[in-house]
Amino acid sequence: MQRIGVFVCWCGSNIAGTVDVHAVAEALKNESGVVFSTDYQYMCSQAGQDIIKNAIAEHKLTGIVVCSCSPRMHEATFRKTAAAAGLNPYMVEIANIREQCSWVHKDMLSGTEKAVILGRAAIAKVHLNAPLIPGQSPVAKRALVIGGGIAGIQTALDIADAGFPVDIVETKPTIGGKMAQLDKTFPTLDCAACILTPKMVDAAQNELIKIYSYSEVSQVSGYVGNFDVTIKRRARFVKEDLCTGCGLCTEKCPQKKVPNEFNLGMDTRRAIYIPFAQAVPKVATIDPDYCTMLKTGKCGICSKVCTAGAIDYTAKDEFITEKYGAIVVATGYNPISMEKFDEFAYSQSKDVITSLEFERLTNAAGPTAGKLLRPSDGEHPHKIVFVQCVGSRCDSCAEKGKEYCSKICCMYTAKHAMLTRDKYPDTEVYVFYIDVRTPGKAFDEFYRRAVEEYGVHYVKGMVGKVVPQGKKLMVQASDLIDGKQLHIDADLVVLAAAIEPDKSARPLATMLTASMDTNDFFTEAHPKLRPVESPTAGVFLSGACQGPKDIPETVSQASAAAAKVIGLLCKDHLTGNPCVASANEMLCSGCSQCANVCPYGAITYSEKEFRMPNRTTLMRRVASVNPAVCQGCGACTVACPSGAMDLNGFKNNQIMAEVDAICRN
Repeated sequence: MQRIGVFVCWCGSNIAGTVDVHAVAEALKNESGVVFSTDYQYMCSQAGQDIIKNAIAEHKLTGIVVCSCSPRMHEATFRKTAAAAGLNPYMVEIANIREQCSWVHKDMLSGTEKAVILGRAAIAKVHLNAPLIPGQSPVAKRALVIGGGIAGIQTALDIADAGFPVDIVETKPTIGGKMAQLDKTFPTLDCAACILTPKMVDAAQNELIKIYSYSEVSQVSGYVGNFDVTIKRRARFVKEDLCTGCGLCTEKCPQKKVPNEFNLGMDTRRAIYIPFAQAVPKVATIDPDYCTMLKTGKCGICSKVCTAGAIDYTAKDEFITEKYGAIVVATGYNPISMEKFDEFAYSQSKDVITSLEFERLTNAAGPTAGKLLRPSDGEHPHKIVFVQCVGSRCDSCAEKGKEYCSKICCMYTAKHAMLTRDKYPDTEVYVFYIDVRTPGKAFDEFYRRAVEEYGVHYVKGMVGKVVPQGKKLMVQASDLIDGKQLHIDADLVVLAAAIEPDKSARPLATMLTASMDTNDFFTEAHPKLRPVESPTAGVFLSGACQGPKDIPETVSQASAAAAKVIGLLCKDHLTGNPCVASANEMLCSGCSQCANVCPYGAITYSEKEFRMPNRTTLMRRVASVNPAVCQGCGACTVACPSGAMDLNGFKNNQIMAEVDAICRN
């Protein structure tokens, strides 16, 4: 017979506001096996934990029930408290009477009644609980960072500074990400290349950092501390160890009409190319879609002019498998496609561009060498219209864009407007906006400078349509402050396109069994308490893969993710979760249903010999669970048709006991 203690938390007024906590404690005192019941204002506080410790010692409790907030919040806290008092931590049950009760009820009578029922269910489960002992697993002292933008670079540098080896996997031929395409950064207007390039070089020169550029993660297995990752290194047809980055091959290549993706297709490059001057690694890459030699077997000029002998037309994709203790996702973002926003004439006129394309036009290494020229005719524009929130905050037309705010658009538009007016004072600049959102440090002052010092015309209202007419773009818009319609004959229209997660995020999340929201951003384990951790143990989040972020916020999160990784890699062993699945071999039919639904690959099958009643033996195929890999999700228990699979700590009889307690009058 269990000796159970019940502890009801007020949570200030969060619970006590709609639940009579004294009545709950008194009602649960009469339940079978309960020898102690009390309530306290903040059970998670040190004083509250002392009440629990003293009660365990004084009443010789063998199990406790804490009626409080969600187990996601403080289950670990109360388990540590029980362990400190000498009680097995897995003899602790949490009855969630906040999120599941007080927060969804306004009437105290019904709220109290439901709280008693939830507490009764938890008590019924404790009666069937058994002490569990967690196992241990070793930790591979190596980290993987997926994505080589500023977030990935900063994370890798911080991990390497702590003395742990780290690999960066980047799909592009060079690291640098979106920041490498920027000209200036807000609000300080620093040169993006000037602050990014030193970090790229530091990453390349650090002995503990290995960069797998032009590569992608193709397979992930294992668990926290012991991930097995297969990396696909795409053939670049240039030997990285021999290429000196001299660029002679890129000058001599006769195929000159390849769209330059680094400049967003606004100019061309050669079939063999180095993305930009500061690329890391500075190694040429042959584009197999355009290389004449690879397509027809005729040409080979780059091989002839390469003095290092680095060209290898026979190169194949290479697969590398490494073991990692932790994985950091830093896959970044992309601007959304403008195909669905034809009211702005993006597909009709070359002079309607996105903000990132405008960034390349103003960059000294861009297609116009930093001169602001119209893409259609190379003339200087004298009237520019910036349109905010194109694809962002689309509540009424979510099928076209995104419902969320992209967060960075207001600030980079202010930057573009300010730099344009500073360099070209004869240019008239209009900004159409829904709201100006500038919540960061010195952000609002930056925006006010654009208006007050540089004379940028900010108009609260939306652009309804852009119509190309000759060399002009006729912009039809509304001014909500003055309550009138505006018609502006612009030379250039710049669209602040919404940002979305990189397309690689969804398949990567599937491989990592990581959670995502409806917009394909990675979901954190807890938005306040664990903002850089994924719900999947050992997987951490860095940068815009989690949501729209500016550069300072991205770098901050990158260092935070690195700190979490360092804390994990410092351990020689990890304590596992004992709440894992187990198979009853006598009931198992070997149907493989459990293995098919297991997202972690924790279930395998083996042939075992069983003694039959008539003294014969029978070989049967039965399931076996690897407790180090199992994450206790319970998918196998509901899929098993014979009821052979069960979950420690959440066994079928425990769940049914809770159901019976709830149904009891």
